[in-house]
Amino acid sequence: MRKKTFAAAVLLAAATLTLSACGSGDDSQSPVSVVSEDTATKAATVLDTPFEKPDLVLTDTHGKKYDLRAESKNRPTLIYFGYTHCPDICPLTMNNIAVAKKSLSKAEQDKLLVVFVTTDPARDTPSELGKWLKGIDTQFVGLTGNFATIQAGARTMGISIEPTTKDKNGKLVSVHGTQVVAFSPKTNGGYLLYDQDATVDDYTKDLPKIIKGENP
Repeated sequence: MRKKTFAAAVLLAAATLTLSACGSGDDSQSPVSVVSEDTATKAATVLDTPFEKPDLVLTDTHGKKYDLRAESKNRPTLIYFGYTHCPDICPLTMNNIAVAKKSLSKAEQDKLLVVFVTTDPARDTPSELGKWLKGIDTQFVGLTGNFATIQAGARTMGISIEPTTKDKNGKLVSVHGTQVVAFSPKTNGGYLLYDQDATVDDYTKDLPKIIKGENP
């Protein structure tokens, strides 16, 4: 696990460059490495100035309005932007978190909120999003809505997403940042950042601390 501490402004500039075209096979879109003072031991990047939780009101998998700030207030929360047709990074990331979550006590599992916000709302309807997440963890929250709204919300966390387009093979892909941001139940600030290399073991070790709003 790698511990990295950055000024938020510097991290924001770096994070917006971290894009991945899931399953596109285009190496030029691979995530850009973030330089760190200490890359040896921890998976979490600890932000000295946390991100503000995005002010997003979207639609959940039941077709109901979901106010992210209100629903996640004072709850340990992990937020990830991705899409259900992604063949690699998105399902791997969500499954890693789901497996790690099972190591928590029942009470801790109920406290933890994991939110998956689609970057491909045209295809990820509430129903489709619900079916996909059901196969990973039934407690995970899936959100969809207007692309411009989602894109603006992601940008406040330093995460860039682009409209779904066709790659050179005619396949629809969504290019998006692959970070998971953890929000503290104490401050409601996004104080930890994980990249796509974070493993099940990383999350298993860190989740008990995140539940308490502590640094891993």
